[in-house]
Amino acid sequence: MKIAVIGATGRAGREIVAELVRRGHQVTAIARHPETAQAEPLVTAVAGDANDAAGLATLIAGHDAVVSAVMFLNSDPAILVDAVRRAGVTRYLVVGGAGSLEVAPGLRLIDTPDFPDAYKAEASKGAAFLDYLRGVSDIDWTFLSPSALFFEGPRTGKFRLGDDALLADGGNSSISFADYAIAMADEIERPAHSRRRFTVGY
Repeated sequence: MKIAVIGATGRAGREIVAELVRRGHQVTAIARHPETAQAEPLVTAVAGDANDAAGLATLIAGHDAVVSAVMFLNSDPAILVDAVRRAGVTRYLVVGGAGSLEVAPGLRLIDTPDFPDAYKAEASKGAAFLDYLRGVSDIDWTFLSPSALFFEGPRTGKFRLGDDALLADGGNSSISFADYAIAMADEIERPAHSRRRFTVGY
């Protein structure tokens, strides 16, 4: 497959690119500083701006799927979705956030008393991004939320999937970027969450 990754040089983006290359896919790595992208035969690194719909549309046209791995504070769902529409790509996957996951019925993680203030702005934008996607019916989108602790760690291949509830094991909710990338690549290759959010964790 030919897959474009927007935000390909961030922590999640880099692991997703690496996982897709590991599986033999052709990847267009889109970033503000493409010179920092992985130098791989299957990777074409290009400069792109997540807030330029027309420019992005040109870069992602002809791809089988597009992955957005940009910070929510630095992006706008309307612009990104517009770019995907203009490009004629029907499969759009988003690196989501954990803040909008539920810890109890009707109670989101971001709304709990101990949610760190430092992450509230990003988490709020992530929740708004998901709400926006839920109103999109002409694109086959998927929003993959990580667990609460999203960290640099080993690629184990051992994790579990969920829907809208935060996954926690003995109170610990975590997933490495590398294992998250496996779940994302699996979803690209074998779509199972069309126009839905799902989550991954240990």
